[in-house]
Amino acid sequence: PRLSLALLAAESGARLCAIIHYLVRGQLGWFGLTIACLVPGYAAQLLSILWFRADGHSPGCWLLALHLLQLGLWKRPYNPGAAPNMPKPGGATCHGDSCRYWDVLRAMAETSGGAGEVLAQLGDVCVLRLLEALLQTLPHLLLQAYVVVAVDPAGFIPGVSAGLSLLSLAWALVSYSHFTSLLRPGHLSPPAAVILCLLLWRTGMLGTRVLALVLFARLYSFWVFAVAGVHWLLMSFWLVAQQTDIVAQPCRWRLFNCLLGAVYIFCYINVRPGPSKTRVAVFYAVSTWNILYCTWM
Repeated sequence: PRLSLALLAAESGARLCAIIHYLVRGQLGWFGLTIACLVPGYAAQLLSILWFRADGHSPGCWLLALHLLQLGLWKRPYNPGAAPNMPKPGGATCHGDSCRYWDVLRAMAETSGGAGEVLAQLGDVCVLRLLEALLQTLPHLLLQAYVVVAVDPAGFIPGVSAGLSLLSLAWALVSYSHFTSLLRPGHLSPPAAVILCLLLWRTGMLGTRVLALVLFARLYSFWVFAVAGVHWLLMSFWLVAQQTDIVAQPCRWRLFNCLLGAVYIFCYINVRPGPSKTRVAVFYAVSTWNILYCTWM
């Protein structure tokens, strides 16, 4: 939890510094694009508000203001019905929605009762953070990486912002994988060494894909959209062929496959139960071909 909180704070601070950096230097184009990368993050904020209402909590003005400032994910409710007065670190207790979601994460390690409810809250946190990372952090990472590679190689602030965004996105993926592993019967929380290896793997995987696309965009400009588009179509059709049942309604199911196909340009997220070795092998075969093609070009 401390690492998650530190990464979120560092990423937000670096993003703010990048915005001020472009504004002070008069680079209004990059300033506007950096601001625009914040807009998709409101999808995660909207989903957070909807989940507040679904949990029986009526969001007040201050809570809506937090979500408007994109701070809503720092505040998640806890349902005391399953485990009333759950102890928090330091002897405090959680009542209603007075518990920040990082406290819910910490409470998972502090309590032996109500574990199912705490795990459900942990799932809310991981899914919302992953959605925010994919919709907001990933576009910001691509933009700042392109600025560093193609526009201002000596730019310190864009470079730091890109590095922290990469690390934050990788950690969001690791946290989601950690949560899904806890859902399986008999699976315990992995040790810190395993988490570190997963973080390094995700960081390297995302970094190579982002770098390959940025270098290709620098050399061939808008042709990068053609390469990404081909990969997106392949992944979307592949997801349709798998007949994933995570979304029941046909229209939303198609939209889900299209959006996840876009995510698969950069990373693999398992959305089907059961062994995934074959699916992972197919994904990495296609991704490796794309990276080699971009590098050869």
